[in-house]
Amino acid sequence: MTTLTASPRTEAAPAIDGRALRDTLGRFATGVTIVTARTEDGMPVGITANSFSSLSLDPPLILWSLALTSPSLPAFAEGRSFAVNILGHHQDALAMQFARPSDDKFEDVAHGANAAGVPLLDGALARLECRVEFTRIAGDHLLIVGRVQAFSTEEGEPLLFYQGGFQRLSA
Repeated sequence: MTTLTASPRTEAAPAIDGRALRDTLGRFATGVTIVTARTEDGMPVGITANSFSSLSLDPPLILWSLALTSPSLPAFAEGRSFAVNILGHHQDALAMQFARPSDDKFEDVAHGANAAGVPLLDGALARLECRVEFTRIAGDHLLIVGRVQAFSTEEGEPLLFYQGGFQRLSA
């Protein structure tokens, strides 16, 4: 059995220019998702996120992260149900609606719900219905690992985020 340990730090890391780092990370194109859940009192919550990744097929795990300052943080505690709605190219306005603070992000949004009551957005390219397997704090974000319990897909072109804006695939 291999034991993994952290390397001891021997010197301080150099200062990093946050804006330059953000611009550099913006060179990595990502898909755009809206992660949905319900609060303990049953209110729907949704957050636009591009910090999403597949993690494992066996067991089926996904990973995403949420700012520690998010008011929706309690809805994603360990054991809670949530869904990742992978957006299509036509859903850029929806992505922006869920990216901004609002009392009711679901106003005028076509959606259903799964058996756990988690909102599932109509028109999404894919939906992953998950349960929070575990969380870890990393810097200013909470890493959330979810176990996929069900999923569905639709045909269409994805909504992409690149260099600070929404993009489309080109042939």
